[in-house]
Amino acid sequence: MTNSSKPGAFPNVPPPPGGKVASSYSRFIPREELGDFAAWSPDSLNDEDDAPQQAQGPSTPAADAAQSQAQNAAARQAGYHDGYRDGLVALDSFKQSFATQMSAQLGQLLHNFGTQIDALEQQMAQGVAQAAVMLARRVVRGELQTRPEHVAEVAQQAVNAVLLSARHIRVMVHPDDLALVAAGAAEALQARGARLLPAAELERGDCLIESDLGQIDARIASRWRQAAAVLGSELPWADDDTQAAP
Repeated sequence: MTNSSKPGAFPNVPPPPGGKVASSYSRFIPREELGDFAAWSPDSLNDEDDAPQQAQGPSTPAADAAQSQAQNAAARQAGYHDGYRDGLVALDSFKQSFATQMSAQLGQLLHNFGTQIDALEQQMAQGVAQAAVMLARRVVRGELQTRPEHVAEVAQQAVNAVLLSARHIRVMVHPDDLALVAAGAAEALQARGARLLPAAELERGDCLIESDLGQIDARIASRWRQAAAVLGSELPWADDDTQAAP
């Protein structure tokens, strides 16, 4: 307790050897007594920021490999999800594009099919009409040969069609039909004062009437052309392949 009574002395600190007490206490501290203490320097502030990282200890190759594998696995998983999503989007787009393309192709196919059907129906209708006209021509020809007296009816109808004011009426028929017309249309000829004349340039069944007001063409070819036109046909009355037909 003697040190506490002297001015400038540190309490409870033994004096240095020799018994002299210095005004300021200084003592060399061995390194063994410093322990974890170290000399301070201005760079110590930066070292303190890195202290937590240094405290974690150095990384090992095994830890780095594990971390790399984990990152690769995460990247592969993310890539798989992104690829799967993009694949679904691409598939849906392809489905829509394919459906649109197929709809357009089917629509065009149906349109073309309908057009072909319409054309086929028209061809069939024309074919049927043509066959009907050819059959009718064959029937008329046969009727004229088996019943030539029909020319008298034709001549009578033609004479009655002449205007009442017409004069100088002449009825011309084929020479072989002259007697038939004279017998079958005698009343009509006498009523109009018409003369019956043979004309070798006409065919059997033809009748041609002339007057001062004009001409009435009752030839078979002319009448046939008018009848065929009603059926939409232009088939002539006479042609090379039917001349010998009955």
